[in-house]
Amino acid sequence: MKKLILIILFLVSCNNNSDLKPQVIAYYAGDEKSIDEFNLDGVDQIIYSFLHLKENKLAIDNKLDSLTLLNVVNQKKKYPKLKVLLSLGGWGGCETCSDVFSTEQGRLEFAVSTANIIESFKADGLDLDWEYPGISGFPGHNYKPEDRENFTDLVIQLRRYMKEGDILSFAAGASTRFVENSVEWGKVMPLIDNVNLMTYDFYGSGSNKTGHHTALSSNEFQDRSAESSIKSLIDLGIDPKKIFIGGAFYIKTFKNVENINNGLNQKAEWNRSYNQRNFEEVRSNFTFYWDTLANAPYAYDSINRIFATFDDHKSIKLKSQYVLENNLGGIMFWQLMNDKKQDGLLKTMVNEIKEKT
Repeated sequence: MKKLILIILFLVSCNNNSDLKPQVIAYYAGDEKSIDEFNLDGVDQIIYSFLHLKENKLAIDNKLDSLTLLNVVNQKKKYPKLKVLLSLGGWGGCETCSDVFSTEQGRLEFAVSTANIIESFKADGLDLDWEYPGISGFPGHNYKPEDRENFTDLVIQLRRYMKEGDILSFAAGASTRFVENSVEWGKVMPLIDNVNLMTYDFYGSGSNKTGHHTALSSNEFQDRSAESSIKSLIDLGIDPKKIFIGGAFYIKTFKNVENINNGLNQKAEWNRSYNQRNFEEVRSNFTFYWDTLANAPYAYDSINRIFATFDDHKSIKLKSQYVLENNLGGIMFWQLMNDKKQDGLLKTMVNEIKEKT
């Protein structure tokens, strides 16, 4: 096993990241036909979301999902530079991951089945979206401290069975708890092409006050931000070229918010989420603001006492500029179906990343 690990490390280290241009990665959780309606020029990866475990194997849930994946892969005919990855799990989609990956047999069967699906669908790799190894994630899902070491061996087995050139990435929580308990970074990152850092959901359904759920920078009352999360990985010695900042194509709202400081940093109750498209239904009641410290937009509806936090064209542009200025691997976002078909946030992202490199 040690010899195998050394061989894998050598092969992966031969890939030089220094000359890679920043990339744009889109998660896609839509249906079979909707992917055809988006302009994917400038998108480097589409991550089909999600596949799940069936016993120990990676599996496609049903025939409709299979047809959708086929058509996502088919986009490569129109966009020859596009890569399509499969994704395991997602929030609420990895119920048995801790148990399956706790055994050598489970990790082996998963790796073999993954390699087979990638090859049979002519895909280009896998994104692991296990939320989360070693720490609590979706309510009721099992987790244990040894998930951290099991995740390492899972990555090793995937590299063993996936073809040379296949892309392997994972979605990472942007929290100190995740960084310290979920991943053996020094062992995993040499085998990983990129880590998709989920720099969003800093505030959500578990929060009792308002704040920026996807802030680029920290402010006087909110330490968590994309910058602080990225710095924590770089401080561990992780190559910035393997780090992808996250954009949120959805809005989080909170209710019963006092009209103080335009609703920012106030006691609140969770309300609901909107995607970028259906937020148009209610945005007329909101007044929009910009936090110059957090580099983040927000909005407040004083009539209904609703606070909204989100990414917009300005914040996506600043996140994209941050990628270029700090030599990151690129920017990713959740998810394509939330965007407008024309002149959405993706267009701003692509324009900023591609036209300046």
